[in-house]
Amino acid sequence: MPNITEIANNAKENASKLGIKKFDIYGATIDETSVQVDQGEPKQVKSSNRSGVTVRVWNEENTMGVTSTTDVDPKGLELALKTAYEASFFGVKENVPDFSPESTAPISHPSQDKAPQAPVAELINSLLVAEKELLATHEAIKGVPYNGLAQRDIDRFYLNSDGATRNESHSLASIYLYSKTEEEGKKPRSGSAFRINRSVNNLDINGCIKETADKTISHLNYEKIKSGKYRVIFSPDAFLSLLGAFSNLFNAQSILDKQSLSNPDDLGKQIASPLLSVYDDALHPANFGAESFDGEGTPTRQISLIENGVLKAFLHSAGTAKRMNTQPTGNASIGAKVSVSPNFYHVFAATFPEQDLSLDTAENVILIDDLQALHAGVKSLQGSFSLPFDGWLVNKGEKTSIESATVAGDFLELLKSIVYVEKEVELTPGGVCPKIWVDELSITGD
Repeated sequence: MPNITEIANNAKENASKLGIKKFDIYGATIDETSVQVDQGEPKQVKSSNRSGVTVRVWNEENTMGVTSTTDVDPKGLELALKTAYEASFFGVKENVPDFSPESTAPISHPSQDKAPQAPVAELINSLLVAEKELLATHEAIKGVPYNGLAQRDIDRFYLNSDGATRNESHSLASIYLYSKTEEEGKKPRSGSAFRINRSVNNLDINGCIKETADKTISHLNYEKIKSGKYRVIFSPDAFLSLLGAFSNLFNAQSILDKQSLSNPDDLGKQIASPLLSVYDDALHPANFGAESFDGEGTPTRQISLIENGVLKAFLHSAGTAKRMNTQPTGNASIGAKVSVSPNFYHVFAATFPEQDLSLDTAENVILIDDLQALHAGVKSLQGSFSLPFDGWLVNKGEKTSIESATVAGDFLELLKSIVYVEKEVELTPGGVCPKIWVDELSITGD
């Protein structure tokens, strides 16, 4: 892909030639390599270079057209601008998207942090070693059916006819391991773990192996559980999965479309336990894929969504911010329609109760490690959920794997029923979060 200066100059020249006065362009290139292995042999090697740009053009009547292309040489840009201009005459007349008022605001630290890519042979060898070590941890572990080691370089840019020019680059590497057991007369059990960092050399592969093995082995001796109401502790990953499933709570576009659990008047209301605070923090130090600007060129930042249980803010694009008389938050993606989504959650304890709670002393509580079937078991507009899970019944530090069970409840009631937020946060794919203790939820056993 040509550099940002070349693209900007070519775009301006072509726009001038076509008589286009107002346009913007967002683009990204992803160079990715990933490998999978199976029983000591390479199973799959993928390498791809994906690039694309989205071009938006406004006409003299201030309606907008959008087109996408992978061709950013002068001819490709000219065609994209021309197509978007022609489409603009069929664009919406109400709430027309516009440039972000912050698209030219300075960004203090745009990321330019690329790491050298490891050779494919090194990726395969590292994953083969990880599989072998995982299989050796326990005789019941017979396979690692799902696994992957990936690295990617990402380049992004945004520019517009008002003079905005932004670009950044960064690298990411990740490993995922999922092991499965086979024991005569017993159901197969499984466990998984994930690690992410800036480069393959910095990945905590040994930690990923150990966590996967520990989880899998802990599920070997499982028992049925009686249905009833239990105090429930969500693992960081499980809580963020649930928070993500109900992210319409903070999404300004969903609120304006009346597809949310919130409405504009809810700001300032107590929606959760005073123990809980939730930020959307794209630039959190633990976010290895941090992006310094969104699809509209708005700088990303830390947004306090819930503070001491009080709903403090929504996530905005330039368009939703204008309609709700506030500022964009750096959470927009552009395409045929501008969408809004969270960047990176940071969940933490706002305050601590006088008495610490601990799995070492708690009696007959349920620790949920992983929620499943979120696509089917969540009614995001009603706030209800009923989800199968992997987890343990914990009694004074002793963990007994649960054969199979579902957890059900209302998400807004769950937020208000939080009785403890642990101090120690963990990194997950969706953000950083501690374990969250909820007073009582319905558990249905086999």
